[in-house]
Amino acid sequence: MSTAARFAHASEAELARILDYYKVDWRYEPHTFPIRWNLDGMVIESFSPDFYLPELELYLELTTLKQSLVRKKNRKLRRLRELYPMIRIKLFYARDFKALMLKYGRLDAAASLIGVEGQPPPKRVPTVAASGGEH
Repeated sequence: MSTAARFAHASEAELARILDYYKVDWRYEPHTFPIRWNLDGMVIESFSPDFYLPELELYLELTTLKQSLVRKKNRKLRRLRELYPMIRIKLFYARDFKALMLKYGRLDAAASLIGVEGQPPPKRVPTVAASGGEH
């Protein structure tokens, strides 16, 4: 149970609700692991798993988006496991998330929580109308 978090995807918010319901302590994206560096030693790629369950010492990553992003996430996860073999992490694919929703009677909501439909809309930047004088 964590303080209010701004989730990148609706599926993450739904998983947080399930974890809260079962009183599973969680943290949202608490750690970022460097996974690639340039020749100068600067981090050029990193990975931040979606959830950390401190009582289980387990990270959870949800991948409910399109296949091209799943491939990228799988590559990052493989690299994370190579560099940090002591890290326990579970990857949830869209099919795993659907099964979880079915188990908890939320299959009706699963479609809206998977894929790009579950992403929050982009932030709108308020525009200021140019003020002109009287004509």
